[in-house]
Amino acid sequence: MSAIRNILIIAQDGRLQYEALLFAASLRHFPQNSALNLIVAEPQPGPLWSCDPRISRPAIRRELRALGADIVPLHNRIWGEAYPNGNKIEALRLLPKGEPFIFFDTDTLITGALDGVDAARATASVMVEPTWPRITLYGAGFAEIWGALYDMFGLDMDPTLDKRFGADDWRRYMYFNAGWFTGPCPVEFGQIYEDFARSIAASPPPSMATQALFPWLDQIALPLVVARLKGGRPAAGVGLDGGLDGELSLHYRALPVVYATGTPHAVEVLERVTGAPHLWDIFNQYVAFRRMVFKHQGRDLRARMQSAHLPRTYGKLQRQIREMGHWVR
Repeated sequence: MSAIRNILIIAQDGRLQYEALLFAASLRHFPQNSALNLIVAEPQPGPLWSCDPRISRPAIRRELRALGADIVPLHNRIWGEAYPNGNKIEALRLLPKGEPFIFFDTDTLITGALDGVDAARATASVMVEPTWPRITLYGAGFAEIWGALYDMFGLDMDPTLDKRFGADDWRRYMYFNAGWFTGPCPVEFGQIYEDFARSIAASPPPSMATQALFPWLDQIALPLVVARLKGGRPAAGVGLDGGLDGELSLHYRALPVVYATGTPHAVEVLERVTGAPHLWDIFNQYVAFRRMVFKHQGRDLRARMQSAHLPRTYGKLQRQIREMGHWVR
């Protein structure tokens, strides 16, 4: 077993700086996480940004450091503002070579101890919907599209298939939510990820002619990276089954989702860390926290959602919350 040592998130001006503070505060809420290194990659001004993307609130910067975060400058070489999802790829080079790591999207609430998460093999979140590829009547199917991508990089697709599902079922093919991924070496992972993503963007296979690459590029390349590194879907205790996306973390994407679908424990963690005497005034400056937490609209949403039928997709969930008047991000 190779337990994680380093955790990477991205923080920049706007919403992400508040979410980064929530991530850090929820991480340190659990004493078992005190020894884990939290690296916060901060994009820097440059030719790939039209504005200054750095954390703009000095109080957030101060509290992140007080929570033991190491704020490291990220100088974009490839994507920047044009494709912010690429920050997660570029930032991997900031982590120590050869040390087990985990990357989290910043809009994640930590709800348990991460010190026992095994990073011995590359893997990623399977809390995913069939967002890509979008199969059309006259276009290529799943097998042709994914097969062409595996062939493009000399990879064998067969060991990655979940053969409980047929060729026309998206679940047969390894597809991840890039909201978290982990592996034994961030430098190797990041270099492969960068090479694969850039190659796909520059010269996609003909079978992908009708497919949109953005914003899905990070999730298109990710299973190929995992396959190259001889990884796969999360093992028991790492993802879903008592692990990430289960007892240990919640990738909420928008704060109302914590109240709409989160466990009572997740809601308790959210309200406890945001209500801390030295943090509540900072969180109160941002509209989503002010409305959901401090004006108790989240509790109202939760009560209404508990008597409603929960949609199966994120898009439908968003629409339902919006219809209730509680969508804010």
